[in-house]
Amino acid sequence: MFPFNHSLRRLQLPALLFLLLCSTQSLAQQATAKGAPLEIVPASLPRAYVKQPYEAQLQAQGGILPLGWEVTEGRLPAGFVLQNDGKLVGTPTETGTFTFTATVHDSGKPAYERSHQYSVTVVSPLMAVWGRYPKVVDQRIEGSVLVSNDTDHDFDLTVIVLAVNEIGRATAIGYQHFALKKNTESVELPFGEHLPPASYDLHVDAVAEVASTDSIYRARLQPQEKMVIAGEP
Repeated sequence: MFPFNHSLRRLQLPALLFLLLCSTQSLAQQATAKGAPLEIVPASLPRAYVKQPYEAQLQAQGGILPLGWEVTEGRLPAGFVLQNDGKLVGTPTETGTFTFTATVHDSGKPAYERSHQYSVTVVSPLMAVWGRYPKVVDQRIEGSVLVSNDTDHDFDLTVIVLAVNEIGRATAIGYQHFALKKNTESVELPFGEHLPPASYDLHVDAVAEVASTDSIYRARLQPQEKMVIAGEP
């Protein structure tokens, strides 16, 4: 029996080493599964433009993959959605600054999560507002428009002001064609012209072209009331 037992002990040693190795690998795998601490990488979101496609990626690191994102407070601009992979995408339909809290969670059991507050600003690429609201002065319609370029590209801008009488005849009472530089705010464009007696609808149309991005932006103004030029007494 002695030789048999001696042989058995020699066979058990490799088996013990194998078990020890497996145990070490299991501990290493558990440590790997735990992963680095889940953290959000804070970043400012780029500006968005109304009616223009938008995409931005929220970033997080660590945790057990895959990660999932959701909005837990506040709200996104209309037309936006935060996808599960952290992409903020959509075509905004309203302007303003919108603040929301995004929460990311990992796939651990239990899952870990982190939250961060973001703000995204949506602006109109081309803005046109009244500078001097149009009015009739004697036989003349006059006023001014303020135009702004809120993008990072120069505009080739055309602005035309038309007065349309009761029978649909249009008269240009203002015209401007020039380069509106990027990030330019409130350039005033005056308009005015003497017109025959009639009741006029006023239309202001601004069209901006960006050749480098093959983009066209439009803005329109129209007063609610008619511009009435009375006949000579």
